[in-house]
Amino acid sequence: MPKVYWIQSLLMLAFVMLVASPAQTQEKKPVVVAIPVGLSGVNSVVAPAVVQSAELAADELNAKGGILGRPVKVVPLDDESGPAGAVKAFNTGIRQDKADAIITMETSAARNAGAPIAERAKVPFIYTSFYEGRACGESLFVNAWVPEQVVPPLIKFMTDDKNIKRWFAVGSDYAFGRGMIEAAKKTIKDMGGTIVGEEYQPLQQSDWTAIISKIRAASPDGIIYSTSGGGPNIDFLKQLKAAGINIPIGSLSIDELTAEAGGNAAEGVYYTGDYFTGIDNPENKRFLEAMKKKFGSELKTPNALSEQEYDGVHAYAMAVEKARTTDANAVLQALPTVVFEGPRGSVQMNKQHHAPLPIYLAQVQADGKTKVLKDFGLIDPGDQCPKLK
Repeated sequence: MPKVYWIQSLLMLAFVMLVASPAQTQEKKPVVVAIPVGLSGVNSVVAPAVVQSAELAADELNAKGGILGRPVKVVPLDDESGPAGAVKAFNTGIRQDKADAIITMETSAARNAGAPIAERAKVPFIYTSFYEGRACGESLFVNAWVPEQVVPPLIKFMTDDKNIKRWFAVGSDYAFGRGMIEAAKKTIKDMGGTIVGEEYQPLQQSDWTAIISKIRAASPDGIIYSTSGGGPNIDFLKQLKAAGINIPIGSLSIDELTAEAGGNAAEGVYYTGDYFTGIDNPENKRFLEAMKKKFGSELKTPNALSEQEYDGVHAYAMAVEKARTTDANAVLQALPTVVFEGPRGSVQMNKQHHAPLPIYLAQVQADGKTKVLKDFGLIDPGDQCPKLK
């Protein structure tokens, strides 16, 4: 080849590479999933398990080529378990990290502060925490339980099997604690029971002495409680046990990881939920094996506040693949149409941005482990966001 043509060929190749490079870079730009979660504060007991679930989901997607050929990147951000931290975390995730989606478990206070930010930015927000219900928005989807799915089965079981007629209700003093207790009170009344006491504890306070004294004085048949997820559960139960109060207890806020972390503090507590490690199906077994393989001795027990994160990341990926784009409008249209077959079974957020879910009854054992007692089958979330029909 003459020298002049050789030089021209090199110049042409360099030009093609220069022009092609931005497109190639764009194709490989990560799909960013921001995870604002309580790495500090009351949710810090369960937050690491949430992050682990997201990391496993990202690994699985990336092993299959990512989403639309782009790698998946998860970005954990500390929302400090509260509204001020959530505002900072949501803004950082959206503005700095350029999140394509926000998928996370948070306190209701943090969610209420962060959701409007995601709504204004038109960023899909999949909320993966069980909560008090009726959080609605065009960009907000929920794949975890609401009161209509877990409260009636738990109250009915304790009323019928444990003969509880006189109840004492305890909650953390914020949206979730009060919302869940309101649902419990209505169900108890409908089933012929009575509330002999109702008390709420400030979110950051850990001394339950005054409330426990009121429980003792009221002499109820049983207790129904709803604290913030994580630490407050164990603080309350440890102090209740130390006070020698030994009556049936129903929890609307505990999870497997928290129960296990508390040793024998939660022994005997009954609770309902949509996910337990003891669920016997192939998808759950494969999920648990994959988690153990990836995290080894660092694994945080998967639970009803973390497994949903895994489902949420996969559901988002399915919606993007169906829409053939990460454009928010297209993804939000696709989200209620996709069904993810995961550890809980089939989950589809098609009921006013919420999901019908399989619900189980479980009890904490002496070693802190949770035993599944009963399968209630698929339960509908009811009327959560009528305007989103």
